[in-house]
Amino acid sequence: MAQMNPVVGDITGNAKKVLAWAEKAKKAGAQLVLFPELTITGYPPEDLLLKPGFIEDNLKALKALAKKINGITAIIGFVDRGVDIYNAAAIVHKGRVAGVYHKMYLPNYGVFDEQRYFQAGDRPLNFILNGVNIGLEICEDIWYPEGPARLQSLAGAEVIVNINASPYHMGKAALREEMLITRARDNEVIIAYNNTVGGQDELVFDGRGLVIDEKGNILARGKAFEEDLIVTDIDIDPIYMARLHDPRRREQKRTVPADSVKVIDLGAIRKKKKMPALPKRKTIALEETEEVLQALILGTRDYVKKNGFTHVAVGLSGGIDSALVASIAALALGSENITCVAMPSRYTSKESVIDAEALAKNLGIKLLTIPIEDTFTQYLKMMKGPFKGTKPNEAEENMQARIRGNILMALSNKFGWLVLTTGNKSEMSVGYATLYGDMAGGFAVIKDLPKTLVYAVSGQVNSRAKKTLIPERIFTKAPTAELRPNQTDQDTLPPYDILDKVLKAYVEDDKSIDEIIALGFKRELVKRVARMVDLSEYKRRQAPPGIKITPRALGKDRRMPITNQYNDRSR
Repeated sequence: MAQMNPVVGDITGNAKKVLAWAEKAKKAGAQLVLFPELTITGYPPEDLLLKPGFIEDNLKALKALAKKINGITAIIGFVDRGVDIYNAAAIVHKGRVAGVYHKMYLPNYGVFDEQRYFQAGDRPLNFILNGVNIGLEICEDIWYPEGPARLQSLAGAEVIVNINASPYHMGKAALREEMLITRARDNEVIIAYNNTVGGQDELVFDGRGLVIDEKGNILARGKAFEEDLIVTDIDIDPIYMARLHDPRRREQKRTVPADSVKVIDLGAIRKKKKMPALPKRKTIALEETEEVLQALILGTRDYVKKNGFTHVAVGLSGGIDSALVASIAALALGSENITCVAMPSRYTSKESVIDAEALAKNLGIKLLTIPIEDTFTQYLKMMKGPFKGTKPNEAEENMQARIRGNILMALSNKFGWLVLTTGNKSEMSVGYATLYGDMAGGFAVIKDLPKTLVYAVSGQVNSRAKKTLIPERIFTKAPTAELRPNQTDQDTLPPYDILDKVLKAYVEDDKSIDEIIALGFKRELVKRVARMVDLSEYKRRQAPPGIKITPRALGKDRRMPITNQYNDRSR
């Protein structure tokens, strides 16, 4: 299984990668190599699929690949075209496309929009290679107990190969593994599940392909968050014996029409020869915070590099959010490719300045210091007339954030740097962020991390480095925007350990006000948080994209109308 990192739209580059990985697999002695879902186009190609030229180019690339791949059979994801277009898998065998399977189950929930683009396939496909009956599937097909796997198994499949672009979120790997073990046991079949890897806009694909035997034992795992070639020996003899002792299959087969599964016999790829047994692969299980950190590193690296940037800028405040973003950028891109910018004002504490300088030094990152006091003073003078007779409030506070955003974007324009924003999910959910201020930038690295998780992942940065990169005081001092004297976040927001629980219930779980109150939270607090979330949708629409980490991220996962009069806060 070639756990490959494609680039959406880079048809030529993706095809070159396919050839290189196919050659590696052949040299390793493999008879069959799997590539991810929509390998040639990258996933998800979104409205590129509405361009006829894009479809044609992907078909030409597949045809060229088929002629060049020899000595090994390859399963390659691509977009097929007929009366409609299809999410498809090609069986490349002996210099030609010997068969094509169309994905039958098209996901249309969460971040998926496949029914917007594709027609669903209507028939499972098995192929026979070197005497082994193999069922071919794509991603969502395997998630249904009564889906193609059942019919393919009853039609003789001893192995099911499933090619994927399954995006990461916390807990997803365990969920996938549990499902695949169940599917393998229920159908008495070996499952080879190959997943793509890499970052694509908001999504990160974690790889971690699996090969599971008919008893649910894990034969091999792919690496997490990196490209990998997973070469595995499989023994199909136990499947025959298991099925002989299972009378249920005979009853089930009687209910399935003989032509319910298309079967293609490819014959032999080459003469069989005795190969030495492969050593068992070793993969390390990741702790949750390390898993999240690796997802953030990969998502940041790929977004920056795939979009042609070489350098990033981070506004460094001396707080935990900007400290984590700077640390992730250093791990993803190298310290030499980052410039941090400190922009102190009259409200910036001495401790914040010291902590920002210490962090930059620990990470080996260049730090620019650009004070904003003179500019802020001029803004106040400029607005003295319009603001006459009013008390200072968030309008004056947010001027400072917008001055800082202006400085970062000026540096971006001048030097071609990508600005990484530093807002977290807790802040973005309740609108505790300034449009055209701290929200100004090109990529929101921790946009889907609740504040409590920000602290945990920041701790992991220090743990994996085995030294203090993020200074201890950044963890222990009260979070603050430092936009007015003695300000802390808790002047405006509930404590984050409480806020994050309420937000999970309201934003991720869609619980009602009464249901959240029943969990033990005060009514007024819940209503206040819900109101802040509801009123801030227009802000979130203008925020840069950020990496999906939780099961339900703001944006593609959660799509609320901006103009919206529904609420249950009045109950």
